[in-house]
Amino acid sequence: MSEKRRKDFCIECRKETEYVLQKKNIRKTVRDKEYQFTITAAVCAECGEEMSIPGLIDENVREIDEQYRHAEGIVSVEDIANLMKIYKIGKAPLSLCLGFGEVTIPRYLEGQIPSKEYSDIIRFALTSPPYMKKKLAENREKLTDAAYKKAMDAAVSLEKLFSVSENILRVIAYIFEKLEEVTPLMLQKLLYFNQGIYSALYGKAFFEEDCRAWIHGPVYPEVYNLFRDFKYNPIDDARFALLEGIAEELGDDEKKVADLVVNTFGIYGGKALEKITHNEKPWKDARQGYGDHIPSNEIVCKDDIRRYFKSVNEVYGIDSEEGIRNYIHDMLKRA
Repeated sequence: MSEKRRKDFCIECRKETEYVLQKKNIRKTVRDKEYQFTITAAVCAECGEEMSIPGLIDENVREIDEQYRHAEGIVSVEDIANLMKIYKIGKAPLSLCLGFGEVTIPRYLEGQIPSKEYSDIIRFALTSPPYMKKKLAENREKLTDAAYKKAMDAAVSLEKLFSVSENILRVIAYIFEKLEEVTPLMLQKLLYFNQGIYSALYGKAFFEEDCRAWIHGPVYPEVYNLFRDFKYNPIDDARFALLEGIAEELGDDEKKVADLVVNTFGIYGGKALEKITHNEKPWKDARQGYGDHIPSNEIVCKDDIRRYFKSVNEVYGIDSEEGIRNYIHDMLKRA
């Protein structure tokens, strides 16, 4: 509920009065099925009756549309826009590529709700580059050479997103779900701390990838290659639509560690996290014999990471946010 009061004309009071925006539940039948929706209502502060204010009907339509799509698993307009963006394909070519009529996608972008069958086709294309490649090949003759080539090149490029293990993708998706801004440098260090804390607490690796002892700290090269174009800027990538929902596949222990990392290390920028790793034994040992500015591709051994963070756990108790914060504080004091 919003407590902010505004004014408009109340037909019951026959005058301009203050009103309060509140949420209310309504029941509505859509396609012969009854649903409960939560919508916004404007309530007169004097008589308690609902008021009609400018823009509220449009807002209610948007709220119902969003909740209906969620309830039925129907793709959103934003999902379709993302599909066009990541495959660099226009509205009409996308319709033809997916086997629809030429005007189908334009209608969906204007707000028409897809059938569940068509929605599933769109979602499969959004979450699976191989499926999109298959649809492109099936409908090749309906597309211009330029549209086909751009979309197919994008699909081939997007497959690189799945060149890493499922678990590291889940962690990446979870990090971006929880944090507003993440740079490539910050992402690398958060993945490293996830690996370290998880392996210390549970005696096994969080994900299979090895990190390397690069100049700016531990780096997972496969992940670096995915996001290298963002350089030092926050990652804003339409490809994340491909990762929708996979963070939910993390196990309870995995999610616990991911939360520990996000809520502690996640409040620091990449440079601060880099300083911490430069004071840790796994990276320092892997960098032995290299000058400060000399590149290396030495593996930071997962066993070394586990042993180090196990020792950190014995001192600080890194199964809690308080313990991790104390560790971070001490490490930054040394930097």
